[in-house]
Amino acid sequence: MKTYIKAVIPVAGFGTRFLPITKAQPKEMLPVIDKPVIQYVVEEFINAGITDILLITGREKRALEDHFDKSNDLEMLLKEKGKLDLLNKIEKISDIDLFYVRQKERKGLGDAVLHAENFIDDNPFIVHVGDTILVSEKNPLEELIGVYGKYKKPVILFEKVGIEDVERYGIIDANEIKNGVYKINSLVEKPKKEQAPSNMAIIGVYLFNKKIFDCIRKTKPGYGGEIQLTDAINLLLDEEEVYACEFKGKRYDIGDPYLWLKANIEFALKRDELKDDVREFIKSLKL
Repeated sequence: MKTYIKAVIPVAGFGTRFLPITKAQPKEMLPVIDKPVIQYVVEEFINAGITDILLITGREKRALEDHFDKSNDLEMLLKEKGKLDLLNKIEKISDIDLFYVRQKERKGLGDAVLHAENFIDDNPFIVHVGDTILVSEKNPLEELIGVYGKYKKPVILFEKVGIEDVERYGIIDANEIKNGVYKINSLVEKPKKEQAPSNMAIIGVYLFNKKIFDCIRKTKPGYGGEIQLTDAINLLLDEEEVYACEFKGKRYDIGDPYLWLKANIEFALKRDELKDDVREFIKSLKL
Protein backbone atom coordinates (compact mmCIF):
# COMPACT_ATOMS: atom_id res chain seq x y z
CA MET A 1 0.00 0.00 0.00
CA LYS A 2 1.39 3.40 -1.01
CA THR A 3 2.22 5.76 1.88
CA TYR A 4 0.12 8.93 1.84
CA ILE A 5 2.39 11.93 2.41
CA LYS A 6 1.41 15.52 3.13
CA ALA A 7 3.37 18.75 2.63
CA VAL A 8 4.24 21.67 4.90
CA ILE A 9 5.83 24.89 3.64
CA PRO A 10 6.90 27.39 6.35
CA VAL A 11 6.68 30.93 4.94
CA ALA A 12 6.19 33.08 8.06
CA GLY A 13 9.65 34.68 8.24
CA PHE A 14 10.23 38.43 7.98
CA GLY A 15 12.68 38.29 5.07
CA THR A 16 14.82 41.01 6.67
CA ARG A 17 17.67 40.65 4.16
CA PHE A 18 15.32 41.99 1.47
CA LEU A 19 14.02 45.02 3.35
CA PRO A 20 12.43 47.38 2.50
CA ILE A 21 10.62 45.37 -0.22
CA THR A 22 9.62 42.65 2.28
CA LYS A 23 7.97 45.12 4.65
CA ALA A 24 4.64 44.36 2.94
CA GLN A 25 5.66 41.83 0.26
CA PRO A 26 6.51 38.24 1.25
CA LYS A 27 10.01 37.27 0.14
CA GLU A 28 8.49 34.02 -1.13
CA MET A 29 6.60 36.13 -3.69
CA LEU A 30 9.80 37.52 -5.20
CA PRO A 31 9.90 36.49 -8.86
CA VAL A 32 12.38 34.20 -10.50
CA ILE A 33 11.70 35.32 -14.07
CA ASP A 34 7.89 35.14 -14.24
CA LYS A 35 6.99 32.92 -11.28
CA PRO A 36 7.31 33.64 -7.56
CA VAL A 37 9.64 31.42 -5.57
CA ILE A 38 6.73 29.85 -3.67
CA GLN A 39 5.19 28.57 -6.90
CA TYR A 40 8.35 26.64 -7.76
CA VAL A 41 8.19 24.98 -4.34
CA VAL A 42 4.48 24.14 -4.63
CA GLU A 43 5.07 22.69 -8.10
CA GLU A 44 7.82 20.43 -6.70
CA PHE A 45 5.20 18.86 -4.46
CA ILE A 46 2.58 18.61 -7.19
CA ASN A 47 5.10 16.96 -9.54
CA ALA A 48 5.89 14.43 -6.80
CA GLY A 49 2.20 13.55 -6.52
CA ILE A 50 1.68 15.39 -3.21
CA THR A 51 -1.46 17.51 -3.24
CA ASP A 52 -2.29 18.11 0.45
CA ILE A 53 -0.16 21.21 1.02
CA LEU A 54 -0.16 23.48 4.07
CA LEU A 55 1.50 26.90 4.15
CA ILE A 56 2.54 28.21 7.57
CA THR A 57 2.08 31.95 7.07
CA GLY A 58 2.27 35.11 9.14
CA ARG A 59 1.33 38.76 8.96
CA GLU A 60 2.01 40.54 5.67
CA LYS A 61 1.72 37.18 3.86
CA ARG A 62 -1.76 37.58 2.36
CA ALA A 63 -0.25 37.91 -1.13
CA LEU A 64 0.63 34.20 -0.98
CA GLU A 65 -3.03 33.26 -0.63
CA ASP A 66 -4.07 35.71 -3.33
CA HIS A 67 -1.53 34.30 -5.77
CA PHE A 68 -3.05 30.82 -5.64
CA ASP A 69 -6.64 32.07 -5.56
CA LYS A 70 -8.92 32.19 -8.60
CA SER A 71 -9.11 35.49 -10.50
CA ASN A 72 -12.28 35.44 -12.59
CA ASP A 73 -11.85 38.94 -14.02
CA LEU A 74 -8.27 38.30 -15.14
CA GLU A 75 -9.15 34.91 -16.64
CA MET A 76 -12.08 36.41 -18.54
CA LEU A 77 -9.89 39.22 -19.87
CA LEU A 78 -7.20 36.81 -21.10
CA LYS A 79 -9.85 34.64 -22.75
CA GLU A 80 -11.42 37.62 -24.52
CA LYS A 81 -8.03 38.76 -25.82
CA GLY A 82 -7.16 35.25 -27.03
CA LYS A 83 -4.12 34.99 -24.76
CA LEU A 84 -4.71 31.31 -24.15
CA ASP A 85 -1.14 30.45 -23.15
CA LEU A 86 -1.27 32.98 -20.33
CA LEU A 87 -4.77 31.83 -19.42
CA ASN A 88 -3.52 28.27 -19.10
CA LYS A 89 -0.72 29.37 -16.76
CA ILE A 90 -3.15 31.29 -14.55
CA GLU A 91 -5.66 28.43 -14.43
CA LYS A 92 -2.96 25.96 -13.41
CA ILE A 93 -2.12 28.14 -10.41
CA SER A 94 -5.72 28.58 -9.29
CA ASP A 95 -6.46 24.86 -9.66
CA ILE A 96 -4.06 24.10 -6.79
CA ASP A 97 -5.92 23.77 -3.48
CA LEU A 98 -3.77 24.89 -0.58
CA PHE A 99 -4.37 25.11 3.16
CA TYR A 100 -3.14 27.91 5.41
CA VAL A 101 -2.46 28.44 9.09
CA ARG A 102 -0.86 31.50 10.67
CA GLN A 103 2.15 31.47 12.98
CA LYS A 104 1.15 34.43 15.14
CA GLU A 105 4.57 34.81 16.76
CA ARG A 106 7.81 34.18 14.90
CA LYS A 107 9.51 31.73 17.24
CA GLY A 108 11.61 29.83 14.73
CA LEU A 109 11.29 27.02 12.21
CA GLY A 110 10.58 24.40 14.85
CA ASP A 111 7.63 26.36 16.19
CA ALA A 112 6.35 26.92 12.65
CA VAL A 113 6.36 23.18 11.96
CA LEU A 114 4.47 22.55 15.19
CA HIS A 115 1.57 24.59 13.77
CA ALA A 116 1.06 21.81 11.20
CA GLU A 117 0.20 19.11 13.77
CA ASN A 118 -3.58 19.13 13.32
CA PHE A 119 -3.25 19.18 9.54
CA ILE A 120 -0.84 16.22 9.50
CA ASP A 121 -2.78 13.87 11.78
CA ASP A 122 -0.98 10.48 11.55
CA ASN A 123 0.55 10.96 8.10
CA PRO A 124 4.24 11.30 7.30
CA PHE A 125 4.96 14.73 5.85
CA ILE A 126 7.61 16.69 4.02
CA VAL A 127 8.72 20.11 5.27
CA HIS A 128 10.17 22.30 2.50
CA VAL A 129 11.20 25.88 3.28
CA GLY A 130 9.56 28.39 0.96
CA ASP A 131 12.65 30.24 -0.31
CA THR A 132 14.64 27.41 -1.89
CA ILE A 133 14.29 26.02 -5.41
CA LEU A 134 15.72 22.58 -6.17
CA VAL A 135 16.51 21.54 -9.73
CA SER A 136 17.66 18.03 -10.61
CA GLU A 137 17.05 15.25 -13.10
CA LYS A 138 14.90 13.39 -10.59
CA ASN A 139 12.47 15.16 -8.28
CA PRO A 140 14.35 15.30 -4.94
CA LEU A 141 11.12 14.84 -3.01
CA GLU A 142 10.64 11.48 -4.73
CA GLU A 143 14.14 10.51 -3.59
CA LEU A 144 13.28 11.41 0.01
CA ILE A 145 10.11 9.35 -0.25
CA GLY A 146 12.11 6.43 -1.62
CA VAL A 147 14.50 6.46 1.35
CA TYR A 148 11.56 6.76 3.76
CA GLY A 149 9.86 3.85 2.04
CA LYS A 150 12.90 1.66 2.66
CA TYR A 151 13.68 2.57 6.28
CA LYS A 152 10.31 3.91 7.54
CA LYS A 153 12.20 6.60 9.44
CA PRO A 154 12.60 10.38 9.11
CA VAL A 155 14.90 11.60 6.34
CA ILE A 156 16.71 14.92 5.86
CA LEU A 157 17.94 16.23 2.53
CA PHE A 158 21.48 17.62 2.61
CA GLU A 159 24.09 19.11 0.33
CA LYS A 160 27.86 19.15 0.72
CA VAL A 161 29.12 22.73 0.98
CA GLY A 162 32.51 24.40 1.24
CA ILE A 163 33.91 24.36 4.77
CA GLU A 164 33.88 28.17 4.75
CA ASP A 165 30.07 28.07 4.38
CA VAL A 166 29.17 25.72 7.25
CA GLU A 167 28.41 28.64 9.58
CA ARG A 168 25.33 29.41 7.46
CA TYR A 169 23.66 25.99 7.93
CA GLY A 170 22.61 23.24 10.25
CA ILE A 171 25.35 20.63 9.87
CA ILE A 172 25.00 16.84 10.03
CA ASP A 173 27.27 14.35 11.77
CA ALA A 174 26.53 10.99 10.12
CA ASN A 175 27.88 7.71 8.80
CA GLU A 176 27.29 6.59 5.24
CA ILE A 177 25.39 3.32 4.95
CA LYS A 178 24.75 3.35 1.22
CA ASN A 179 25.75 5.53 -1.71
CA GLY A 180 24.32 8.97 -0.84
CA VAL A 181 22.34 7.75 2.20
CA TYR A 182 23.58 8.28 5.77
CA LYS A 183 22.51 7.39 9.30
CA ILE A 184 22.60 10.56 11.43
CA ASN A 185 24.42 10.74 14.77
CA SER A 186 23.67 14.37 15.62
CA LEU A 187 23.05 17.84 14.20
CA VAL A 188 24.53 21.21 15.10
CA GLU A 189 23.06 24.59 14.13
CA LYS A 190 25.44 26.98 12.34
CA PRO A 191 28.74 25.82 13.89
CA LYS A 192 32.07 27.59 13.54
CA LYS A 193 34.05 25.89 10.79
CA GLU A 194 36.60 24.66 13.35
CA GLN A 195 33.80 22.89 15.24
CA ALA A 196 31.76 21.54 12.32
CA PRO A 197 31.52 17.72 12.31
CA SER A 198 31.26 17.68 8.49
CA ASN A 199 30.34 19.80 5.49
CA MET A 200 26.92 18.11 5.14
CA ALA A 201 24.52 21.06 5.20
CA ILE A 202 20.78 20.81 5.85
CA ILE A 203 19.02 22.61 3.00
CA GLY A 204 15.55 22.96 4.45
CA VAL A 205 13.81 19.81 3.21
CA TYR A 206 12.78 17.08 5.68
CA LEU A 207 10.47 14.06 5.79
CA PHE A 208 9.05 13.45 9.28
CA ASN A 209 6.53 11.32 11.10
CA LYS A 210 4.34 12.72 13.89
CA LYS A 211 6.97 12.00 16.59
CA ILE A 212 8.68 15.26 15.68
CA PHE A 213 5.85 17.28 17.24
CA ASP A 214 6.46 16.01 20.78
CA CYS A 215 10.16 16.68 20.31
CA ILE A 216 9.48 20.26 19.23
CA ARG A 217 7.33 20.79 22.33
CA LYS A 218 10.27 19.64 24.48
CA THR A 219 12.75 21.89 22.68
CA LYS A 220 13.93 25.02 24.45
CA PRO A 221 14.93 28.18 22.57
CA GLY A 222 18.36 27.73 21.05
CA TYR A 223 20.37 29.58 18.40
CA GLY A 224 19.00 33.11 17.98
CA GLY A 225 16.55 32.58 20.85
CA GLU A 226 14.29 30.54 18.54
CA ILE A 227 12.88 27.01 18.63
CA GLN A 228 15.33 25.35 16.26
CA LEU A 229 14.18 22.36 14.25
CA THR A 230 17.70 20.94 14.41
CA ASP A 231 17.47 20.83 18.22
CA ALA A 232 14.14 19.01 17.99
CA ILE A 233 15.66 16.46 15.61
CA ASN A 234 18.48 15.84 18.09
CA LEU A 235 15.81 14.95 20.65
CA LEU A 236 14.13 12.73 18.07
CA LEU A 237 17.42 10.85 17.65
CA ASP A 238 17.05 9.63 21.23
CA GLU A 239 13.83 7.85 20.18
CA GLU A 240 14.50 6.57 16.68
CA GLU A 241 16.92 6.51 13.77
CA VAL A 242 17.02 9.46 11.38
CA TYR A 243 18.57 9.27 7.94
CA ALA A 244 20.06 11.78 5.50
CA CYS A 245 19.86 11.73 1.73
CA GLU A 246 22.29 13.67 -0.45
CA PHE A 247 20.78 16.13 -2.90
CA LYS A 248 22.44 15.81 -6.29
CA GLY A 249 21.34 18.76 -8.33
CA LYS A 250 21.33 22.55 -8.35
CA ARG A 251 19.96 24.41 -5.34
CA TYR A 252 18.84 28.01 -5.61
CA ASP A 253 18.70 29.70 -2.22
CA ILE A 254 16.65 32.86 -2.63
CA GLY A 255 17.54 34.02 0.86
CA ASP A 256 19.49 37.17 -0.03
CA PRO A 257 19.58 39.68 -2.90
CA TYR A 258 22.76 38.36 -4.52
CA LEU A 259 21.55 34.75 -4.61
CA TRP A 260 18.15 35.87 -5.89
CA LEU A 261 19.73 37.88 -8.72
CA LYS A 262 22.01 34.99 -9.56
CA ALA A 263 19.03 32.61 -9.76
CA ASN A 264 17.20 34.98 -12.10
CA ILE A 265 20.16 35.16 -14.45
CA GLU A 266 20.68 31.39 -14.49
CA PHE A 267 16.98 30.69 -15.06
CA ALA A 268 16.88 33.29 -17.85
CA LEU A 269 19.80 31.55 -19.58
CA LYS A 270 17.71 28.36 -19.65
CA ARG A 271 14.77 30.04 -21.39
CA ASP A 272 14.89 29.89 -25.19
CA GLU A 273 13.10 33.21 -25.58
CA LEU A 274 15.44 35.00 -23.16
CA LYS A 275 18.87 33.39 -23.27
CA ASP A 276 20.31 35.15 -26.35
CA ASP A 277 19.29 38.63 -25.20
CA VAL A 278 20.59 37.99 -21.69
CA ARG A 279 23.94 36.76 -23.02
CA GLU A 280 24.26 39.83 -25.23
CA PHE A 281 23.39 42.11 -22.34
CA ILE A 282 26.02 40.49 -20.08
CA LYS A 283 28.64 40.85 -22.82
CA SER A 284 27.76 44.51 -23.20
CA LEU A 285 28.42 45.33 -19.56
CA LYS A 286 31.68 47.13 -18.87
CA LEU A 287 32.75 45.15 -15.82
